[in-house]
Amino acid sequence: MINDLIQYFKDKKVLILGFGKEGQSTYNLIRRYLKEQHLYIADRKKDFYQSFELLKKDNNITCISGEHYIENLQDYDIVMKSPGVSFAYIDTTQYIHKIKSQLELLLEFFDVFTIGITGTKGKSTTSSLIYKILADQNVKSMLLGNIGVPIFDYIDTIQEDMTLVLEMSSHQLEYTELSPNIAILLNIYAEHLDHYESFENYAMAKCNIFKYQKKADYFLYNTDIEILNKLAKDTNGTTYKVSFNDNYESNIYLKENNIYFNDIPIYDKNEPRNLVGDYNLNNIMFVLAVSEILKLDINKTIKSISEFKTLEHRLEFVGEYNGILYYDNSIGTVPKATIEAVEALKNVDTLIIGGMDRGIDYTDFIEYLNESNISNIICMPKTGHDIAKKLTEEKRHIVNSLEDAVCTAKNLTKKGKICLLSPTAASYGFFKNFEEKGNLYKKLVKST
Repeated sequence: MINDLIQYFKDKKVLILGFGKEGQSTYNLIRRYLKEQHLYIADRKKDFYQSFELLKKDNNITCISGEHYIENLQDYDIVMKSPGVSFAYIDTTQYIHKIKSQLELLLEFFDVFTIGITGTKGKSTTSSLIYKILADQNVKSMLLGNIGVPIFDYIDTIQEDMTLVLEMSSHQLEYTELSPNIAILLNIYAEHLDHYESFENYAMAKCNIFKYQKKADYFLYNTDIEILNKLAKDTNGTTYKVSFNDNYESNIYLKENNIYFNDIPIYDKNEPRNLVGDYNLNNIMFVLAVSEILKLDINKTIKSISEFKTLEHRLEFVGEYNGILYYDNSIGTVPKATIEAVEALKNVDTLIIGGMDRGIDYTDFIEYLNESNISNIICMPKTGHDIAKKLTEEKRHIVNSLEDAVCTAKNLTKKGKICLLSPTAASYGFFKNFEEKGNLYKKLVKST
């Protein structure tokens, strides 16, 4: 399988577009097998190659850097686009067939069973939990993709009898024309509008997870989200509808205290679990469905769910300091994620919000905050400052940094109650990513 992939690259004019984690991974793979082939690398960061010793020593590369790095793409045979590179407002018609990703090449050249998970929120938790239930039942498997592990880092260790669990972002799916054997679309809300020209384009990128499925494949989606019912018709696979309501049209649904699969109760929602909140229960419904489709032992699956620990920065309990309970939900970059976090914890006295403006409409979110029982809403730039203008005066507290936000929270939050970081906006522009933001928050909290 790996030989077919290497032959695909051999003697081609290959451009690695974006030299972040995935771009470096692509470079490393090609260089392992094609040591003398000339490669082209382009990145927005000016003189990026000066930071990499391996590039300085490589005489068979051409590096393009700076604001014009996305130019003349039609001149290449293969354009390996990194997920963070946006083609918004760029006409890609001439070379769209040349744009490839690690994800698409995995699906094209590796004959293994794949489970793909996408959605605006919940991807990492659901992917990790599916991987756990497989591993706990001795299914040979790997967890790759948007979870933080570039596919090419491990691609030459993939074996035919493996099951691959792939977290798939919209950026990875955007130009992909192949779909996994089991495709899961958890949800879709307005996000990444700076990367796409419209919400519709963002939604269509997500839909590539099921658009190219074959008859023997499976597609699972959340029928409670109306837009998905409209989009989910263009699939060849067997469709499984997941509903958090007692919906007679759904294959997996919640009725009273039980989750049903094809009208048979398989899980009591009161089972002990570390994944709190209804939205996590909704993620669990997809995991249970995968377990049933793959005919795994349901009792072992339930045990795995109960043992699963919350992932970092996803409603992560930081600790109790001076009587205040601190939670890190820095992954919460859209209003829906923050609302669900607040409702899952139920005892939030202070909420810290704010980040990069990506064009999200906060009207309903502001109304929710004003009507909520949250006493203190600490607003950081840029979106937090904009939201603060429409919050009731007694709730809002405007700060200019995360350091100020934590200091303010320590003074305002009632003992025995919760201070929650859930930015409701992207971290970019202020932090490298949500992980960096969450890590600083935890450091500041623990320095109490």
